[in-house]
Amino acid sequence: MKIAFVGKGGSGKTTLSSLFIRHLAADGAPVVAVDADINQHLGAALGLDEAEAAALPAMGAHLPLIKDYLRGTNPRITSADTMIKTTPPGAGSRLLRVREDNPVYDACARPVELDGRAVRLMVTGPFTDADLGVACYHSKTGAVELCLNHLVDGPDEYVVVDMTAGSDSFASGMFTRFDLTFLVAEPTRKGVSVYRQYKEYARDFGVALKVVGNKVQGPDDLDFLRAEVGDDLLVTVGHSDWVRAMEKGRPPRFDLLEEPNRHALRLLHTAVDATYRQRDRERYTRQMVDFHLKNARSWGNERTGADLAAQVDPGFVLGENVTASA
Repeated sequence: MKIAFVGKGGSGKTTLSSLFIRHLAADGAPVVAVDADINQHLGAALGLDEAEAAALPAMGAHLPLIKDYLRGTNPRITSADTMIKTTPPGAGSRLLRVREDNPVYDACARPVELDGRAVRLMVTGPFTDADLGVACYHSKTGAVELCLNHLVDGPDEYVVVDMTAGSDSFASGMFTRFDLTFLVAEPTRKGVSVYRQYKEYARDFGVALKVVGNKVQGPDDLDFLRAEVGDDLLVTVGHSDWVRAMEKGRPPRFDLLEEPNRHALRLLHTAVDATYRQRDRERYTRQMVDFHLKNARSWGNERTGADLAAQVDPGFVLGENVTASA
């Protein structure tokens, strides 16, 4: 299952995504965690110190390897140089799976131990000196989008992505790559304004969206969120001494997290698992192709000197039963 955490900057989306990752790991589930936010705080939220977080390999720095591996023997892709962030898989492409070992994970993922269990952590990487003033953020997330387009996951397997703040993720097709998107909203006008914007943008794409109310301090806050987001409100989270200790770099054992917050994480888990039955693999693949063709016409064909529409395999549908190339 693929899950995104989005929200206004400062809403607590990274903290909540890290708690959900810890919850899944404690449940024994295989997890790939991805930090797709330029601020790169997920590693620290999962307990890495500053040096360990800084040493994580940037996915963007390994983009040639990623492209070469995912291309496989797909005859529609003439070279790795013609692959762009939206290039869809087809017959002969190599696919990524949550539980396997592969060269992409070897280069870009690192294990993070959480109370005796490990998750894989991948990061887009921060801006480098060469990027400053000349590169947009979405040039950094292209590797994430390409990997998500080639990733196959089943029930009880989880890919959790901490997305960029606000509604900025709509500048790419990545927002359609998830079974469920959790929008973390504070009980403020600014907090719910991001929800309204996200809801409006996502409306025509069948994006499953649930709101997690954060920093909720009492009945007035709860009533405000219920009035503003209605049935999209899944659960609320309040103050946590456990989180405060974690933010100081001294997290207790995860099983000491307060019961109301543990209950909230269980509700998130249940909501995610319920979406598996609603998966529409043909729509998922069609949206991938539509965004690829749009990017090809907009800039991809000119940049690569190739007709990128030819990369589309019209008979291919991405799903758990697809066999990757050797």
